[in-house]
Amino acid sequence: MHDSRTGNLLGAAALAVTDLTLADTTGTAGLSASGAAALVALATAPTISVTDLGRRVGLSQSAAARMVDSLQAAGLVERRPGAGREVAVQLTPRGRRTARDMLASRTKVLTDVLDVLNDRERETLAALLAKVLPRLYERIGSADLLCRLCDRRSCTTDATCPVGQAERDDRL
Repeated sequence: MHDSRTGNLLGAAALAVTDLTLADTTGTAGLSASGAAALVALATAPTISVTDLGRRVGLSQSAAARMVDSLQAAGLVERRPGAGREVAVQLTPRGRRTARDMLASRTKVLTDVLDVLNDRERETLAALLAKVLPRLYERIGSADLLCRLCDRRSCTTDATCPVGQAERDDRL
């Protein structure tokens, strides 16, 4: 049986958490959502091509190039020669600090949202989300895109990331 109330509650919570997280994360850095996601992606993959960076944040190659131009003008990234004709992008020291600050801001927002739950409720929610996230991966098809603003270390320390596991299972 499908419970429209549960779906509606989930939808409202998802939008509210997204709005709060993006407002704090992008506000911390003064960046767009894709710019913020790019810094977080670069924090975990120190040097990647402009094209790959665009794929990870859901942008076309030309839009990614414009985003990188903006991030470079702000002193957050620098371009380097890549393989062949590719141009690689990496964080500057300022970009690393900004990515770290954005993740800290994101953590603060999410911690505040979850503070209403006791430990047992948090464990239950974590188990439910671990069940729902592989379904979301099936729909989105990219762990990088789905987890573009994730603090990956918090999801993989002493646990298996359900999205990463879904991606590995998909490759089999």
